[in-house]
Amino acid sequence: MTLPARSIPVSEGTTLSPACRGGLALVADGARLARPRIALMVLATVASAAWITSAGKIDPEALLAVLLGTLAVAASSSIANQILERDIDRLMPRTAGRPIAAGRLGVREAWAVAVVLLVVGAAITLRAGGAVATLAAVVTWVLYVAAYTPLKRLTPLNTAVGAVAGALPVAIGWGAAGGPARLAEGDVAGALAVGALATVLYLWQFPHFMAIAWLYRGQYAAAGLRMLPVVDPGGLRVAGQALAAALAMLPVSLLVAVPSGSVPLFLVAAAASSAYVAATIRFAVRRDDQSARGLLLTSLGSLLAILVAAVVCGRSI
Repeated sequence: MTLPARSIPVSEGTTLSPACRGGLALVADGARLARPRIALMVLATVASAAWITSAGKIDPEALLAVLLGTLAVAASSSIANQILERDIDRLMPRTAGRPIAAGRLGVREAWAVAVVLLVVGAAITLRAGGAVATLAAVVTWVLYVAAYTPLKRLTPLNTAVGAVAGALPVAIGWGAAGGPARLAEGDVAGALAVGALATVLYLWQFPHFMAIAWLYRGQYAAAGLRMLPVVDPGGLRVAGQALAAALAMLPVSLLVAVPSGSVPLFLVAAAASSAYVAATIRFAVRRDDQSARGLLLTSLGSLLAILVAAVVCGRSI
């Protein structure tokens, strides 16, 4: 499979060979296909859930293998998503440059890569993390590709389905760390902490994606996507859905700290969730691009704070 070289900006006075430019173009297109920022978020979720479940006693090599398998499955879902949405991607400036939409990668070749990554990723996850982790990874792929992606053209409820796919990586980490066996042996506290974390991930996504959809509502509308800010241009339903989820996330995030009894984790969860609520209220009141950008940044910071605190302070579960 050969991709034509793209134009790569270099510093003035620097000369790159055609082979080097082609290599850089491949790396850039690979990043566009795999969407590393989303993949990193998924991996952080898996690692946090595994660490909490095992109280920090998981085999590092096994965890790294599970993360590698999860990364392959996540990259596969991203590529499959871009295959199915290639016509839509061409209509939006933010996605028109993606390799499949721009024609630098053929659909047949893209499907081959997606299938190989899915099979290899599932095999690695099965070997290192077991059947439950693998099932969670495959179900996440199916929900994202076969449900969330087509629903974006049909109904604003696509966000609720996509949020399930976004929360399921918690189950990958839980399964990889022997969560089902631990629960069968009476480890209710660990299951409660991981369940609370999964619920946090589910609720967190509503304000996060409402902010993104608000910022790109014009492009989504032009592409025919039924995101909530498109069908609700005034933003009242957008604001209500985002605020309801942020408010619900506040008490749920505190539950993450209950099994370990960690006061620092409780305080971090309270502070991070409160900041998220405040940013969501500001967006709900103003409903403009500036407040949406602020909400987007706050969403990333609040989730990172909760995940880090859960790993650092939740080991005594």
